[in-house]
Amino acid sequence: MEDVVAKYVSQKVSKTRWRPCSSATALQSPEVFATGSWDNEVENKISFWSVGDFGGLNSNEEYHGEPHLLCDIRHNGDVMDMEFLDPERIVAASSTGSVTIFRHHQNNQTLSVSQKWENAHYYDPFGGNAPCTGVICHSPEIFTVGEDGRINVFTADRKEAVRTIDNADSSTLHAVTCLRTTEILTVNSIGQLKIWDFRQQGNEPSQIFSVTGERTPLHCIDRHPSQQHIVATGGQDGMLSTWDVRQGNMPVCLLNAHEAEMWEVHFHPSNPDNLFTCSEDGSLWHWDASTDASERKSFLHTGGRSTTFLAPSAINQSVISTWLRNDPTKDRMEITNLFSNPTLSVNSLDVLGSCLVYGTDAECIYVKKNLFA
Repeated sequence: MEDVVAKYVSQKVSKTRWRPCSSATALQSPEVFATGSWDNEVENKISFWSVGDFGGLNSNEEYHGEPHLLCDIRHNGDVMDMEFLDPERIVAASSTGSVTIFRHHQNNQTLSVSQKWENAHYYDPFGGNAPCTGVICHSPEIFTVGEDGRINVFTADRKEAVRTIDNADSSTLHAVTCLRTTEILTVNSIGQLKIWDFRQQGNEPSQIFSVTGERTPLHCIDRHPSQQHIVATGGQDGMLSTWDVRQGNMPVCLLNAHEAEMWEVHFHPSNPDNLFTCSEDGSLWHWDASTDASERKSFLHTGGRSTTFLAPSAINQSVISTWLRNDPTKDRMEITNLFSNPTLSVNSLDVLGSCLVYGTDAECIYVKKNLFA
């Protein structure tokens, strides 16, 4: 597995997120990422890591490119989700129901709590906290969802929620993402995708989507970065679903993917014809629908990777519409298994530029560079 480095971190990794690059460095490779841990009753952590040049560091035991710990801070409860608010601040969702903003001080490489909403999610007002399962940032707003079916809107400068929809969902909300400036998307434990428009004063979703006759829980969601009507979700059955939220109320296509729960799905932020998914089955897949995928050589079981190559039948068809065809694999799709551990889950991934970072229950984080080489 060339261009992949691993780091044993002595804790199960629940979340990995690249620090966003500033506009001035957008063309450079990302150098800093954050991780969150889970299943450690004593001390879960938020950690910041560097994969930059270590030439000036006194770390003889480090080999070039291995992630280097910059700083960490204790986190109360499992880290259920994480999202950068800006390059200095990251928002973490906890299994205790709290939501915390941590600030990274780059001058002395420390982390501190800059804001915390202690009981953002709860089953009852008498101490029955509910896990906060998802967080998404659209600065200055922070949206959170939880097992209590509640949706909160926070801003970093206010101790109280800007808005709360207490009974947004009668089932568990598993994940959230932004659709447009005033709209968010949520997925729940009975297989529904819902749009919420915060211009409206009511507490009802503006649209509800689902798979007919199915109540399979949906665990993750992502929106296409440039075609906002295209949405991808992953569920408990490991299937990848793509949706067109402009029309209908069912997914455009369902693709057999992983053999267990799909925990995360991410479009590449600047090359959205590339999609990445990870699963409880210990695998991480790269779905490549780019036009040049059909022109590349297919590698079968080389370098620890297994690749499925699907020949094109309509090369001239636009890349964007590939995600919205009833069966995009019939047109062109190269699906590569970038990682496989048949016993332990790949819980989280993030992709930025040509770099991929992912974390596992094997207490290891992996960084793959030169993703498109």
